[in-house]
Amino acid sequence: MSRRTSSRRGAAGTGSVLDRSGEGFLDKDEALVRMIHRDFGGPLFGHVLRLTGNDRQWAEDVVQETLVRAWRNADRLDREPGMLRAWLYTVARRIVIDGRRSLSARPREVDVAPLALVPVPDRSEQALSAMVVADALRGLRAEHREALEETYLRDRTVNEAANVLGVPPGTVKSRVFYALRALRRALRDGEGT
Repeated sequence: MSRRTSSRRGAAGTGSVLDRSGEGFLDKDEALVRMIHRDFGGPLFGHVLRLTGNDRQWAEDVVQETLVRAWRNADRLDREPGMLRAWLYTVARRIVIDGRRSLSARPREVDVAPLALVPVPDRSEQALSAMVVADALRGLRAEHREALEETYLRDRTVNEAANVLGVPPGTVKSRVFYALRALRRALRDGEGT
């Protein structure tokens, strides 16, 4: 809307204004919108830019929508500059408020394409290791397995495990030692297969 209009009336008092570019006549409502843009566009954009949190694209959209509403309501607008400015700022502020409300009323849209690139943890190695250890534990003698379960899996001290198993603490230590040695051997032999 950079072309300026002349105040000279068009032919036969039709309410049209001669376009300075010489291309023809403008409707008086269109001439009003051009005048509003020329006189209030910059200050209105600065005001809306602050309202939108310096979102330039959103501010441009709000100014454009404000000018469209001014064009639609041209016959009802007060032409006095102070009143016109107040009307424009009020309409722009309400458009921003409506925009914020609509953003909070529905969740933000997310592009699913980047989600395909998110690595999913592969727990297969962990599951396989757990299966191998479980098989190796089953291969131990029952008293050795019980000593390991009480001390390592149930996190009991040697004395607590001895009380649960009903054996002396030295026996628990011995069983844990031989159980770990047998477990290491079973896991090492299992790697070769």
